[in-house]
Amino acid sequence: METYTTDKEDPHLCIKKFFAITTIAVFVLGTMQLEIVRANPFSENDLKQISLVSVGENSLIAVSNPADPVRIKKVKVLITGYSSTTWQTDDTPFITASGKYVEDGIVANNMLPFGTRIRIPELYGDKIFIVEDRMNPRKGHYNIDIWFEDYYQAKEFGAKTTYIEILES
Repeated sequence: METYTTDKEDPHLCIKKFFAITTIAVFVLGTMQLEIVRANPFSENDLKQISLVSVGENSLIAVSNPADPVRIKKVKVLITGYSSTTWQTDDTPFITASGKYVEDGIVANNMLPFGTRIRIPELYGDKIFIVEDRMNPRKGHYNIDIWFEDYYQAKEFGAKTTYIEILES
C-alpha cells in the first residue's frame, strides 16, 4: 500500500484536475466564434497594418485594437422610425436623452447604454448606428427607433422586425 506525504499531491487528483481544466479549455475555445487575423497589404517597410477580426466564417471587421476584438451579439427587435416632432418627443425635440443633438445614425432604445454601437444589416448593411436616445417606457427593451430628419420619412419607414448586431468592444 502506498502512502503519500502532505507535501505531494495525489497523482490521481492531479490527472483529474488536468482533464477538467483541459475539457473546460476545449469547450471555451470551441465555442468562440471570433478569430483575430492580421493583414498587411503594404510593403514590409511600411509600418501601417490593418487589423481585422473574422466574424463567423465569412465576414471581416476592421478594428483599431486587435488585442481587444469586437464581439457581436445578435438580437431580434422591432424597428420603427421617429422624427423631431413635438408629439413624438419631449419639449426639446432636437436634443436626445443623452444630451446630444439629433443627427443621422442616432437610434433610441431602452435596453442598451448610451454610446452603444449597433448595425442593422438586413436593412442598412454595414452602417453603424449609435444609441443616444430613449423611448417611451411602454415600448420595452426590444424596440429600436431610428431618427429621421423628416416625419414623412419616419412614417414611410414603418415598422420592421429584424435582427440588430450589437457591437461590443
